[in-house]
Amino acid sequence: MTPGRRLLRAASLGAALVAWQGLTAWDVDLGLLRFEQFPTVGEVASRLVERASTGPYWEDLGSSLSRIVTGFVLAAVLGVAAGTAIARSRTAADLLGPLVEVLRPIPAIALVPVAILLFPSNEQGIVFITCSAAFFPVLVSTRHAVAALSPVWEEAVLTMGGGRGRVLFSVVLPGALPGIFGGLSVGMGVAWICVISAEMISGEYGVGYRTWQDYTVVDYPAVFVGMVTIGVLGWLTSTVVERAGRRLTHWLPAQGPAGPAPRPVPRLRGPRPGLEDTPRLRPGQPGPGHRPRTPARTP
Repeated sequence: MTPGRRLLRAASLGAALVAWQGLTAWDVDLGLLRFEQFPTVGEVASRLVERASTGPYWEDLGSSLSRIVTGFVLAAVLGVAAGTAIARSRTAADLLGPLVEVLRPIPAIALVPVAILLFPSNEQGIVFITCSAAFFPVLVSTRHAVAALSPVWEEAVLTMGGGRGRVLFSVVLPGALPGIFGGLSVGMGVAWICVISAEMISGEYGVGYRTWQDYTVVDYPAVFVGMVTIGVLGWLTSTVVERAGRRLTHWLPAQGPAGPAPRPVPRLRGPRPGLEDTPRLRPGQPGPGHRPRTPARTP
């Protein structure tokens, strides 16, 4: 990333903070939008420094990260496996496809009662909800990415004597990696939404639990501290997933905002060899290698 782009991104965040500070410091009332009770940027920053100097803040952060990593890794493994099976096998598509389409529209946060009844502890239930949230985006993106692959490379591997395992690990999964990581990036964002909601409902520790507790005691600066912490954690984890995807797909053409970067066209310097010696011909004049046709002899 160029320094200009970094500066532009920093300016974007700075402008948002300045707007927040101005609206809250001046108690702006726009009718439908009222900022009198909103904490200012300075109040939130002061409370963040205060919270960061205590042990419970880091314990909550570690609990949320542990839940999100465990649930996301399970969702990634199961989603890639199930998506590949559905795309490659008619039997798997007939067995799993209808079940996936029925369960996919159900919000993961609606599975909280199921998690409470199914698992003996809240910790396992929260991991289950997180895994369910990230599972379906990964599965759907993997299924579409695998189904979109050209069969030419698979046929080439089979022609050279490769088996199904070689096709899977040398053609299918590498070719579907861009689509798989697109689903992983979406799944990470959805997983954060659901893990925070699950912590608010049935958690005992975590950033979501602490944010809800601060809301119940009307500590609005602390609530915004929780929101800022969630945003930063989500940004960092999504960045890790995207960078891992770029590293594993480095063999692909470089992608820009408008698509793949065009290949430079080589330019020849000076006249092409041999062209300066070629005589210029007038219209209708035969070339050097022209041989006139001899009329056919009639018997």
